[in-house]
Amino acid sequence: MSYRDELDTPAWIVREEVLQENLKQMTEYAAANGINLRPHFKTHKTAEVARMQLDQGAVGITCAKLGEVEALVEQGIESDFFIANQIVGPLKTARLVALLDKANVRVATDSFEVAAGLNAAMEEAGKTLDIVIEVNTGQARAGILVDEVVPLARRIQAELPQLRVVGVMTHEGHAGAADDAAQLQQLADDAGEKIVRVAGMLRDAGFDISTVSVGSTPAAFVTTKTEGITEMRPGTYVFQDNTIFRFGWHTPENCALRILATVTSRPAPDRAILDTGSKSLTMDPSKWKPGYGYIVEYPDAVIENLSEEHGWVRLPEAMQGMEIGEKVQIIPNHVCPTVNLTDELHLVRDDEVVETWPVIARGKIR
Repeated sequence: MSYRDELDTPAWIVREEVLQENLKQMTEYAAANGINLRPHFKTHKTAEVARMQLDQGAVGITCAKLGEVEALVEQGIESDFFIANQIVGPLKTARLVALLDKANVRVATDSFEVAAGLNAAMEEAGKTLDIVIEVNTGQARAGILVDEVVPLARRIQAELPQLRVVGVMTHEGHAGAADDAAQLQQLADDAGEKIVRVAGMLRDAGFDISTVSVGSTPAAFVTTKTEGITEMRPGTYVFQDNTIFRFGWHTPENCALRILATVTSRPAPDRAILDTGSKSLTMDPSKWKPGYGYIVEYPDAVIENLSEEHGWVRLPEAMQGMEIGEKVQIIPNHVCPTVNLTDELHLVRDDEVVETWPVIARGKIR
């Protein structure tokens, strides 16, 4: 039976052949360039894809939250984890200590205050912790500036004996937000130069820096060309989404994940309604195409508005199709939070559902 007939909607489908090709491409690129691949879990949030990544050669898994690591460990995936985020407060540091009994975990920090809290928890538990300093290379979210890194590392080394500075990281997400490929190249090159330079500054100061880590799918094949990068943390590449199209590197056919939706109303010649609203698609805009997702079968239609359970689709004049009961596929603008809106992903092979994967990290926001 075709997945279109089998699945009620909205349904999240993953095309197996495309997923495997996306995984293979990134794995082979990392290996060819001598870079450790530590993919970000936040995109797919499933144990199955994490196992595929590790089986194909990933050195470990990047997570955004402790809850994601806990979910993976509960599934028997006791890998080498990096939490690319700040762990703050005794409730969280206690969970981190518990995880260290089950898996190798390193975390990010961008301040002495965060590091001091980690050190206190490690001291009480009789453990040491590897930390990676987060550097702001242009996104201006978390992370400290290049010239602030060595002073922070020296203070941690002098005052916090349970911590060991082993690397630096950045998230060059601002490059992925570029208007075109030329701007992305410039921003990604600049981010790569900064993170490699700060690693050199730390080594000159006597630190044994083994990890120089970058992370952004749109910039993955650019930033990593900088000599001295040792690790990459792409996430979106497993599925892809509308973010990447404007650079001309991918097409909708490269997108493994799609949301199957049903046309539930045709109240006007220029309007259709889908059963996928803000509880299925996120409100993230796309620089590539207007609207809240790309309808594969009707690329000229625009999902111009979302309410909770309704997607409002504006149709070109005299467009045929989009009849009540018809099912269509939507490529989301931002796949990572979209996956967080469902309990399961359906793996499709040869037009049939062959497996259903639970989204084990859905709602793991702590």
